[in-house]
Amino acid sequence: MATDPFDAGAGGILRQPKAVWATAGASVVAFMGIGLVDPILPSIAQGLSATPSQVSLLFTSYFLITAFAMLLTGFVSSRIGGRKTLLLGLAFVVVFAGLAGTSGSVGELVGFRAGWGLGNALFVSTALAVIVGAAAGGSAAAILLYESALGLGMACGPLLGALLGNASWRYPFFGTAFLMAVGFLCITVFLKEQPRPAHRTSLLDPVRALGHGGLASAAVSAFFYNYTFFTVLAFTPFVLNMTPYKSGAVFFAWGVLLAVFSVIVAPRLQQRLGSLKVLGGSLALLAADVVVLGYGDHTTAVVCTVLSGAFIGVNNTVYTELALGVSDAPRPVASAGYNFVRWFAAAAAPYFAPKIEEWTDLHVPFVVAGATAVLGALVVLVRRNALTHEAEELEPRHATEDGVTVFAN
Repeated sequence: MATDPFDAGAGGILRQPKAVWATAGASVVAFMGIGLVDPILPSIAQGLSATPSQVSLLFTSYFLITAFAMLLTGFVSSRIGGRKTLLLGLAFVVVFAGLAGTSGSVGELVGFRAGWGLGNALFVSTALAVIVGAAAGGSAAAILLYESALGLGMACGPLLGALLGNASWRYPFFGTAFLMAVGFLCITVFLKEQPRPAHRTSLLDPVRALGHGGLASAAVSAFFYNYTFFTVLAFTPFVLNMTPYKSGAVFFAWGVLLAVFSVIVAPRLQQRLGSLKVLGGSLALLAADVVVLGYGDHTTAVVCTVLSGAFIGVNNTVYTELALGVSDAPRPVASAGYNFVRWFAAAAAPYFAPKIEEWTDLHVPFVVAGATAVLGALVVLVRRNALTHEAEELEPRHATEDGVTVFAN
């Protein structure tokens, strides 16, 4: 019988070593950094006399560096160990987040945000393996703790950005640097060095892993989906045009739905309907949601923005399981290859969405986002045979791991 990860007894999620809690706490802050700037994008544009397309480069530089860093993280961690990789990533975030708060131009801010992305990639890609390795009572509770950290960070990032950014757009960056410095100290004190992998990972191993048809299909579909995802995350704040407090509240609700549907709802839907049906249906609903967001009035746009978090949460979970299980490549290598592809869309969407608005009108960026979600669903439909093996294996995995899934970052 599977152990309940919420059990307060030995090995439950509440009875973990200090090293696990230290890493999970730092993970919350790392995930907060993704949506931190959402509520303050208009404030940054005003403070630095920049256009929406220029400010959106904060996401583009961040995720472009993150994409390339996916080829680097396994190479580094397999040579210097997980603990040192975490500390290196945290040090990068502390330095570049602090420098971002001192920026005198949007160009400087974009550059510092890129350095922040490198640090975040090194940290986040290593944190799950470290948590699982240091956890008590098996992987189920550890993975759930990591998932919970992700959801909490995605929900609280916009909230922290709003609370600090209401006084000055610079304060969220300084706040992140401070919190990550606390995380650095906690990991230094509580986390011992983890065993290194038996084999070192080369820079090209993730690319080679994409030679597997199923993994390549999951990555391409996720690429189109991520364009939709980050159109919502990076472009919608300009459309809503709300105060930092109100925008932060909207994206906090969005993050709560993302967390709940990722950790709780998605695994149950997969067990009942199968992964590919769940993914295809969720992508179709997300496409409809963003089109309505683009054409609706202000209240409709707010509701659709929050609602998109539910579909995004489901998609994140299913895509991750497909990516990590569809090929024979080691999970860290498969995850790196998959993320290398999909993060390019996260870099592209924040840049192209405001540009498309400049070239056309406010509605078209959301039509494009809806179309990319549909393309993601079509890839799943056309390549379902390559993905079917993993879809059939998900139910037994849920039965042995209490339905807990892993978000590959």
